[in-house]
Amino acid sequence: MPSTPVSELIAVAAPGGLGAFNVIALEHAEAIAAAAESTKRPAILQISENTAGYHGGLKPLVRACLQIAQDSTAPLAVHLDHATSHELIRAAVELGVQSVMYDGSTLDYAENVSSTAEIARWCRERGVFIEAELGEVGGKDGAHAPGVRTDPDEAVAFVAATGVNALAVAVGSSHAMQTRDARLDDDLIARLAAKVPVPLVLHGSSGVPDEGLASAVRHGMTKINIATRLNIVLAQAVRAELAAHPALSDPRKYLGPGRTAIQYEIEHLLRVLA
Repeated sequence: MPSTPVSELIAVAAPGGLGAFNVIALEHAEAIAAAAESTKRPAILQISENTAGYHGGLKPLVRACLQIAQDSTAPLAVHLDHATSHELIRAAVELGVQSVMYDGSTLDYAENVSSTAEIARWCRERGVFIEAELGEVGGKDGAHAPGVRTDPDEAVAFVAATGVNALAVAVGSSHAMQTRDARLDDDLIARLAAKVPVPLVLHGSSGVPDEGLASAVRHGMTKINIATRLNIVLAQAVRAELAAHPALSDPRKYLGPGRTAIQYEIEHLLRVLA
C-alpha cells in the first residue's frame, strides 16, 4: 500500500501509541515493516538528519524506505527526524516524504517560534505533517540537560504561534540511553495532553522501561520514538554471531540475525504500546 499519512496512523493506533522507529541501515527498515505486518500495528520509519549525512544524502535511504512502505501490507509512513534546516525538509518532501520534524530547540524561544512557523506554513501548503520540539530533550550530543521539562502553557502558546501538527516535549526521557531506567513525569504528560491541542511525541524512548512506555501512552503520549534500543539489539545479535563463527565474512550471515533481532524487539514494543 502507499505510504500512509501520519494523521491516519495515529487514528489507527488509538487508543494505543504509535511506534516510530529510526532507520540507520536497510535492515532496520525491513525489520520495522516485518514487525508491523506480524503484529498488525501501524508504524513509522524515521530517518534522522545524522543518518542522512552518514549515507551521503537523503535519496538512497528515503527511496528505499518509501518503497518498503509501499510494498508492505502494514500501514506505514516515512518520516524525517530532527531536521535542523529548512533545506533538508524541502529536499525530503520533494522525494515524497509526507511527515517531518523540524528541530529548532537549540534556538532561543522567539527564534524557534519564527523559524518553526515559517517551515510549518510551507509544509501545510503541501499537506505535509510537521512535528516540532519545545523544551530540549536531554542527552542529545551532551548539550541538553536531562532535567529540562516542557511548560504546558508555553507549549500551548508555541503550537498556536507555529501551527505545527505534533509537539515533542521534555518529560524525563533522554536521547541515546543504553539502560532502560528513565522515569517519566506522568503527571506532566497528563497536564500537557489536557492542554495541548496536537499529539504529543516522546523522544528518547529507548531509555524508558516497558511499564513506563505503556503508562506514558495511557497518560496522553501519542507518538513514541525509539532508536538506540534497536541498535543495541542489532549489535548484540551481530556480536553473538561473529563470536560463534569467528571465520564468518559474509555480512548476510550476521546482519540477517541482527535484522531478526530488531524485528522481534519492535514486535515486543508495538505490543507494549498497543
